[in-house]
Amino acid sequence: MSISAVLKNYDVGKARRDLVAGITVAAVSLPQGITYALVAGVDPKFGVYSAIVVCFIASVFGSSSHLINGPTSAISLLVFSTLAFLDPENRTVLFEALFLLGVLVGAFQILIAVFKLGDLTRYISESVILGFLLAAAVLIAVGQLGNALGVKDKGNGRMPVLQRTYLTLLHGDAVNYRAVVLSVATVVLAVVLRKLVKRFGLPQLDLLAVLVIAAAIAYVAGWSTPDHTGNTPVALTAKIPQSLPSPHIPEVQLGLLGQLSEGALAIAFIGLLEALSIAKAIAHQSGQKLDYNRQILAEGLANLTGGFFQCVPGSGSVSRSPINFQAGAVSRFSGIVASSAVAVAVLLFAPLLHYMPRAALAGLLLITAGRLIDYKRLFYTLKASRYDAGLVIVTALTGVLIDLDTAVLLGVALSILLFVPRAAKLKVKELVVTSERVVRERVPGDQLDPSTVIYDLEGEFFFGAAPELERYLDAVADRVGREGITFVVLRLKRVRHPDVVVVERLERFLREEAARGVTVLLAGVQPDLRAVLRNVGFDRWFPPEHLFPEEDEEFSATLKAVRYAHGLAGVTESRAPVAATAVVGQGDSQRYYYLV
Repeated sequence: MSISAVLKNYDVGKARRDLVAGITVAAVSLPQGITYALVAGVDPKFGVYSAIVVCFIASVFGSSSHLINGPTSAISLLVFSTLAFLDPENRTVLFEALFLLGVLVGAFQILIAVFKLGDLTRYISESVILGFLLAAAVLIAVGQLGNALGVKDKGNGRMPVLQRTYLTLLHGDAVNYRAVVLSVATVVLAVVLRKLVKRFGLPQLDLLAVLVIAAAIAYVAGWSTPDHTGNTPVALTAKIPQSLPSPHIPEVQLGLLGQLSEGALAIAFIGLLEALSIAKAIAHQSGQKLDYNRQILAEGLANLTGGFFQCVPGSGSVSRSPINFQAGAVSRFSGIVASSAVAVAVLLFAPLLHYMPRAALAGLLLITAGRLIDYKRLFYTLKASRYDAGLVIVTALTGVLIDLDTAVLLGVALSILLFVPRAAKLKVKELVVTSERVVRERVPGDQLDPSTVIYDLEGEFFFGAAPELERYLDAVADRVGREGITFVVLRLKRVRHPDVVVVERLERFLREEAARGVTVLLAGVQPDLRAVLRNVGFDRWFPPEHLFPEEDEEFSATLKAVRYAHGLAGVTESRAPVAATAVVGQGDSQRYYYLV
């Protein structure tokens, strides 16, 4: 829906609801922007900038009325994994790579929208996403143990997260009991306040309240006050400038492009999957019709713009979007309000954000990690089938033991590799005409027609199914030659997406059988298959009376083909049909009945 169409039906009541929802979302976006930037291993201000710029652009150009974009835990962890090959101490190179990564992610997503490839995301199994989220939750939790215990991280960015955590915990500094108190208090407060919010229907400001309370505890206890050396008893977050993001052209280093591109592609796909899945879930409740390709374009424009405004790449938020919907938002203006409210908060309160203890943010991220997993859905998927369980486990283990972008790409590859053989399965059933002239699937003991055989084909009619189709057609040809059959009816009503490979194989079968004096009738030909046959010149050599298009369900093409074959073979009606067990094909003067 365009902005003009929205404004046409927009009134004060809707504006009030969007305003309340936007401010509520902003209260969550600010602390999450800080925490997710820390997950990405970059300056917290870049996460806040993303909550402003990425959210604003996606809300202006998007399709969903409730989707809130910006930094997310999953995307930030992918960003961290992608940038892990860089030295975290060389902050200039790291930050320039971050901005360039955002531009690449946006460019990939825009290309997906331009070429209308958004539908390809439906071929990526949800089991891959569950495995990815499981790995992300584990890595977030493990990666924050150092901050939660108040010890400095050991190792370097090139090491896997598990190895760095091992060095930090077993070969690092002594545990800071003050940090432990703050992180534990944050977890407890987050759980308690969330229960109170749900029970009494309070505004969802619990995350912000938790951080304010934790900062107050640290301040009252003197843990956030510098000593004579300038150090504080507990580590505090980096200072966020009291200013809005400014335009910045990322420095392009050709040597980094190759290493960044793989991660950017993974982030682009996961970002789209995350955003579209959340948008779909909310639209199912709100009844809104979404333009998925437009939403993909909006995601790309948001990340591309964010790359030029010093932002962490973002996506649709799995936490802030439902908050927006539940807070009463009615249009995309709520996202614009949320973005603007975060900008105002940065201008007014940025100095105070420095007093948030890292241990409190670590506790908040531990809660975030726990909430990232839909445990009921995870266990349901693991029990569903070996196929689903295998995808979840492989994706999760790859993410934890190697990195998340590799996990995503491997999971996508496995989804496609496992999907193609399934899609290539072509089902072929033999049909018979009983003595009552009922056409149905053959069962043992049926008396066979000595002159005519009928086969029903169902499945994807593409190159992957060609070997199986060839095997079936060879079997039919052997039977026709062995039993002296003169008519073959191929029911093609339920074949889909024909391509040149299978059509060529079908043509070879038709020509070979015609040369042997066998008449092959094609029944139930759908418009897409009919168009392909016409394009390759079937009309020039294949008798038109041997092709029976599926034109009207009331006049079965298969029944017409069977009647035609029997007419040529001289088969006469031997007894009246049993109408009580049959579906009558209207207009069929020879009274055939169809039970397929």
